[in-house]
Amino acid sequence: MKNVPNIVVLVKRVPDTNARIVVSGDRVDLSAVKWVISPYDEFAIENALQHKEAAGGSVTALTLGPAGADKVLKDAKAIGVDEIVRVWNDSWSEMDSNGIQSALAQAITDLGAEVVYCGKNAADTGAGSTGPGIAERLGWASVSNVTDVTFEGGLTVTTPVENGSARVSVSGNAVVSCDKGNIKVRKPNVKGIMMAKRAQVSVVSADAPSATVTIVSQTPPPAKPAGKKYEGGASAQEVARLLRDEANVI
Repeated sequence: MKNVPNIVVLVKRVPDTNARIVVSGDRVDLSAVKWVISPYDEFAIENALQHKEAAGGSVTALTLGPAGADKVLKDAKAIGVDEIVRVWNDSWSEMDSNGIQSALAQAITDLGAEVVYCGKNAADTGAGSTGPGIAERLGWASVSNVTDVTFEGGLTVTTPVENGSARVSVSGNAVVSCDKGNIKVRKPNVKGIMMAKRAQVSVVSADAPSATVTIVSQTPPPAKPAGKKYEGGASAQEVARLLRDEANVI
């Protein structure tokens, strides 16, 4: 009997990369932003779906967050995942990476996953710690910045190394953190969108340690100074000095 994999793909709700971020008081105000799937997670979804198409099994999209995070799960459902699951506990407020990774690792274990795909980092934090951190907690293999995945004869990935790239054969349970590479992400069709609207999100709980890192305040970056304009060859020496002493580009 052929062993078919139980695949989980992690998706995160992040502000649209074109959104204008506003700081109100000492906190970022996200009340008016558009929320989307973190872009690298889209490559993870595509790789997970290709894994299923090659080896069978099922793909579950998993996220951590309050009810507002259901949207990105339904977006993943529209693309083609089989099940959508959100892990959350209403007692959680601020969570650090340790708590997030611990809760996700527990949910992954409860789902009986054998392989996990995720983006190489999230568009909002850019930390890149979730995939390796979850692998550490599960005791699984971890491969990061993966640009290509093949499934003939098992799971083989391509990942960058110094002066080139390496093809790595992955056996057993693994967390695969995905970069863009040459993969083309499929788009939802009308049938997928309609199915996603009717889909039910399964909400599960998990344990998470108290945060040891908290945000004290948030401030926008300083405004850029007004530009300087120079005309004529007589200004060349001054321009060169400013490029060297102020702009540090020469």
